[in-house]
Amino acid sequence: MSESPETHSLVSASSQLNLTDTEEIDDKEFDIPQVDTPPTLESILNEPEDEDESFILDDPSLLNIENIDAHSCETSSLASSDSGDRAHFKRRKKVADSFSSIHGSVLRHSILKGVSAQITSAADKVDAGLPTAVVVSSVIAVGTSHGLALIFDTHQALRLCLGSTTVGAQYGAVSSLSINHDCSRLLCGFAKGQITMWDLASGKLLRTIADAHPPGTAVLHIKFTDDPTLAICNDSGGSVFELTFKRVMGLRTCDSRCLFSGSKGEVCCIEPLRAKTELRDHPINQYSLLAMASLTKILIIGLKPSLKVWMTFPYGRMDPASVPLLSWHFVAIQNSVNPMLAFCRGDVVHFLLVKRDESGAVHVSKQKQLHLHYDLINLTWINSRTLLLLDSAEKLHVIDRQTQEDLETLDIADVQLVYNSSHFKSLATGGNVSQALALVGEKACYQSIGSYGGQIFYLGTKSVHVMMLRTWRERVEHLVKQERFTEALALAWSFHEGTAKAVIGLAGDPNKRKGVVADKMVEILFQYADRALKKCPEQGKLEVMEQYFEDMVPVMVDYCLLLQRTDLLFGQIYNKLSENSVAKSVFLECLEPYILNERLPGITPQIMKELLTYLQENGMMEDIETCIVHMDITSLDIQQLVQMCWENHLYDAMIYVYNSGMNDYITPMEKLFHAIGPTLHSGKSLTDEQVVMGNKLLVYISCCLAGRAYPLGDIPEDLVTLVKNQVYDFLICLHSQESDSEEEVYPYIRTLLHFDTREFLNVLALTFEDFKNDKQVVEYQQRIVDILLKVMVDNSDFTPSQVGCLFTFLARQLAKPDNTLFVNRMLFDQVLEFLCCPDDDSRHAERQQVLLELLQAGGIVQFDENRLIHLAERAEFYQICEFLYEKKHMYAQIVHCYLRDSVRKKEVFNYVHDILSIPGYSPEEKQSVWHKTMECVEELISVDPSKAADLVATHFADEIQVIIEKNKDQHLLFQFLKSLIDPRFSCPQEELGEGAQMNQEILQMNPNIIELYVELLCQYSPMDVKEFLQLSEHYRLDETNQITQKHQLYEASAYLLEKKGDVQGSFQVMLKVLKSKLSKLSNNEELNEKLLKDIEDTLEETISLCQRNSHSLNQQQRDALWFPLLEAMMSAQKLLKGPASQQTSESLKHLTKRVLNSMTGFIALPSVLKQILHDPVYGKGKLGEIKGLILGMLDTFNYEQTLLETTTNLLNHDLHWSLSNLRAAVSRGMNPKQDFCSICLQQYKRRQETAEEIIVFSCGHLYHSQCLQSKECGIHLQGHMRWICYKCNSSTKQGKHRDVMAEVRRGKASSLVQNKIGFGHPSGSTSGGLKSSSEATLDPQQIQAFDELRRLYKGTSRHAVLTELSHTRGNERYGLHNRAQGGFASSSIFLNENFKLHLAPPPATDD
Repeated sequence: MSESPETHSLVSASSQLNLTDTEEIDDKEFDIPQVDTPPTLESILNEPEDEDESFILDDPSLLNIENIDAHSCETSSLASSDSGDRAHFKRRKKVADSFSSIHGSVLRHSILKGVSAQITSAADKVDAGLPTAVVVSSVIAVGTSHGLALIFDTHQALRLCLGSTTVGAQYGAVSSLSINHDCSRLLCGFAKGQITMWDLASGKLLRTIADAHPPGTAVLHIKFTDDPTLAICNDSGGSVFELTFKRVMGLRTCDSRCLFSGSKGEVCCIEPLRAKTELRDHPINQYSLLAMASLTKILIIGLKPSLKVWMTFPYGRMDPASVPLLSWHFVAIQNSVNPMLAFCRGDVVHFLLVKRDESGAVHVSKQKQLHLHYDLINLTWINSRTLLLLDSAEKLHVIDRQTQEDLETLDIADVQLVYNSSHFKSLATGGNVSQALALVGEKACYQSIGSYGGQIFYLGTKSVHVMMLRTWRERVEHLVKQERFTEALALAWSFHEGTAKAVIGLAGDPNKRKGVVADKMVEILFQYADRALKKCPEQGKLEVMEQYFEDMVPVMVDYCLLLQRTDLLFGQIYNKLSENSVAKSVFLECLEPYILNERLPGITPQIMKELLTYLQENGMMEDIETCIVHMDITSLDIQQLVQMCWENHLYDAMIYVYNSGMNDYITPMEKLFHAIGPTLHSGKSLTDEQVVMGNKLLVYISCCLAGRAYPLGDIPEDLVTLVKNQVYDFLICLHSQESDSEEEVYPYIRTLLHFDTREFLNVLALTFEDFKNDKQVVEYQQRIVDILLKVMVDNSDFTPSQVGCLFTFLARQLAKPDNTLFVNRMLFDQVLEFLCCPDDDSRHAERQQVLLELLQAGGIVQFDENRLIHLAERAEFYQICEFLYEKKHMYAQIVHCYLRDSVRKKEVFNYVHDILSIPGYSPEEKQSVWHKTMECVEELISVDPSKAADLVATHFADEIQVIIEKNKDQHLLFQFLKSLIDPRFSCPQEELGEGAQMNQEILQMNPNIIELYVELLCQYSPMDVKEFLQLSEHYRLDETNQITQKHQLYEASAYLLEKKGDVQGSFQVMLKVLKSKLSKLSNNEELNEKLLKDIEDTLEETISLCQRNSHSLNQQQRDALWFPLLEAMMSAQKLLKGPASQQTSESLKHLTKRVLNSMTGFIALPSVLKQILHDPVYGKGKLGEIKGLILGMLDTFNYEQTLLETTTNLLNHDLHWSLSNLRAAVSRGMNPKQDFCSICLQQYKRRQETAEEIIVFSCGHLYHSQCLQSKECGIHLQGHMRWICYKCNSSTKQGKHRDVMAEVRRGKASSLVQNKIGFGHPSGSTSGGLKSSSEATLDPQQIQAFDELRRLYKGTSRHAVLTELSHTRGNERYGLHNRAQGGFASSSIFLNENFKLHLAPPPATDD
């Protein structure tokens, strides 16, 4: 049978692993230095990769795959890689455009059809049973459930059938297999515990081992080590044994040694370190390392020279059903090759690097962990950088170890993987295993997966599958075959740049590798272009075709540019796309962004011409302009291009063509000047297009004079000086080339000045700054300044603002230290006279601003300051005056400037505040401003009374009385005082600082100020008087009362009388007001709802007055308050007349009822009834007329009775509940933590011969009383012994212990003694058992516990609710200023929105 050209035989696999061939090693990937001689194995492996870790290249194809199912090779498509993982699918979709995140199909999934068919045939024909285990080396060995081992060669032909069904019936199923390193011996472990060794060359049985481990346990693992005479066995009892094979005198023997007993923790996975032939001389191999995974930890031990444990590593928290996994591989990190152990149990893979130091010691170090979102059942290295993980859902994950990136996911549920659960449960020997091991065995598949030479073999129930990494070319072609060209190109580019993962098959130096990949990408690009044209939608909607090509053409352009193959882009690919007009259009359009980003150098003239033609035909003129200024247009028709630009107003492009195509920098200026000059000179307004042209002209001139190209880049260095001189000559020329007799001199400068004076002068200023040391340029500058003065001075065409801009520009230039310009000073005087002309009221603000800018720019040195101040004051230029006064430190004069300036009057307050507050001014300067402000204070108040009050409160608090006397306008004074002292309008004290505090002290010393404000308040806002009096304090009651009475503000007078303590006088005032309003109501024949509302408000205030003061009066004084009020309300009813009297009477009766309800808490009920019955309105009528009043009083009585009874019930219930809980807590029995004394550590009944007390504490500690006494933990108090817990209190410092004893003496302790238990001598006790003695009263410890429990149970009890309710009700009824004082406390339960008080009448009782 012939070999496939892409495969090698299994027999020769080891010889073909040639790592020293320099043509097969990728220098860039492995960072191998250039040497004259071929590198050795160590030099290859010792060179670090990206993370200082080398990559060991395994042979990618070790099987003859002639009999492999070809169709199965396509099962690992990218579509299947997302199977079942929606989150993974979304991630792939999100990063599909990123080169680094496209990996293609990494795995090649194949089925060994020959092996699979013969396994099935053997099961059917010779009763071999189902497959149970697989191991791969130069052969494939498959164990069966009937005890057979089937050996297949490289061509998948059955070479040997070891064992028999008869032996299988005795030994059970093959549970594990192992082949030694030279593929000469096979070890078979069986489900019933036997082990056999076979010669793979002859098929001869060499050993049968039945006593290597305890009988009745299955062999879970049997593993050869690198020593052919040494193997490791792991059974279902969790034990591990070392098997040593010997041959003495022709007799084959086996010695067994237990390495780990299952009684100390069951081991369910073992993995000896086995090195490849190339690494057999590695120094770590002398230790014969073995990794073992138990149910709780990982162990790494050395079997040689003597048994030694090098490391243990506990798992931590994990799922008990998860499977422990182990896998070794040699990796290169930090210039040395060492073994790395990957282990996992659950969803975290740990990596341990094992090193040997110079002293011979083995060191194990943790590396970066791999966190997963799934549990693993298998873990296998493919190479030193890539791992293959199988999760519990039978999904295969290809993981790059360094980046921890999931390269591909493949569902292998169809494999029908064989699990080893029956062996872990030891069903063949009766199931005598632990539950923990049986639980792990549910997902154990150790013997179903084998690896060899970078290939992973999976044993199914009816087939054998192989997974291997595809070569880079296979991965790319796999995507091309699926017509996923974009992803294929992205993947190929990652190979080209060296960013791809799991790379196989790329060799040679980096340049050669890039060349190979680039050739492949070119091939894909041609296929992509052909496919794009072939699959193009049929002629239909243009939008559909455009969208189709817009998705494809930019991809081709991108990769051609990445590969730097513009010849390919503008040659073959463009020719192909030109076959379709839509594709050609899309191609030309997509070139624009590359041109703008300078990514498209070397564009051919043909493409350039076709692009401009296409854009012009489609009216995309702006795109033409942006493209032209980024292209080399020297190969195009310049004149035709200029004409097109001018006709389509592409001024940037036109300038660029002249500059770049012909080195002509003047002609564009002439064209733009001729476009805007005539319009400006005629005095007409410019169009929007002409404004754009003028702005471009200014920028263009600025660029030329600064040595920069327009619109981007720089002028060539050899042309900078020439261009600059040409532009200067052009600007200062006397006449234009096509001038007529009417043209004024210097037309170009004149045009620019008329277009935008300020911006043109800014351009000149920048130019003057750039060229300071150029003598010729300095001459040009002086010439331009002379022309500017000649053109603008004495010319009525220019406004003051324009003239001011010129002289501001000149002042800045003259103020420079290295100035070389000369300007006649008389010109500045002329400008000053012109700007400060008092007869010209036009443009006042503009002229002032121009002069201010001139002075600030340095022009002040050109003027006499005294003359300047005189002219500014005459012209009312107060900002100029301020500028000059500030320069002279005459800050007091600036106050006048603000007050005289109608625009800035209100800014004077901030200015004065800053001067008086900010440090940096001398005391004399501050004093002058202070005096000036005092002189103008009346005017300041007229400007803004509120701001004036703020200023006075801060800086003039001592002068308030003087300021008040100065002010004659009463209304302004009222506004000033309102902002100054009324707390409702004045600034908060924290904003005013110390001034506010001083203000309050002055008000206390001068109450006449507040009384003056009250007087003014009575005049201008009488409704606010009472509220102000309630909020303010610093006034005299008698004087203020006289003011309010003078203005007939009776409510305010009543408040003052009450505050003074004259309750009766206050009541009489309120009663008088109430009676007057009732009199008006009785005289009014119609219903007056407004008057009724007014009466109701007055009555409410009167009732509140009576309630607030009744608690401090005797019964006679209360009667004098309430009965006149009741009399007033009742007598008013008999005076009613008119048609609306009935309705009014009902309203008054309702108000009377409110008076009665309010007074019942203070006046005895019989007195109230007596008063009602003696009243003419109610006394002469029938009972029905007073029924409503009486029933209302009875309702009030019932409510209060219900409230009292409910309160009593709540208090009783609360008390019972609290005492019940406390009693249960105190009487609860104690449960000691141990049965021995915490001091002597002896059991509490150690000494039966003497009676002894046992002390039990609430903390659970138990002591003998004698032990406590020996530690001085007891003290006699009041005839009783008091104890503290020694262990809880003596562990601290001795000083603290003394403090605890002092607390005990005061009746406190930190631990509660619950019980004292005594023991009696058998002869002295009737029971000989335990007897309990208790205290009749609570000791201090129990009292402390009682208090602690009360604190723990403490909450918002109903008692607390009702207590607060009574306090609140009392405050509302009796308090004078309860609202002003804040009402309820912030912690009140009534502020809780969920608070409810449910009251119900008491239950009815039978008499």
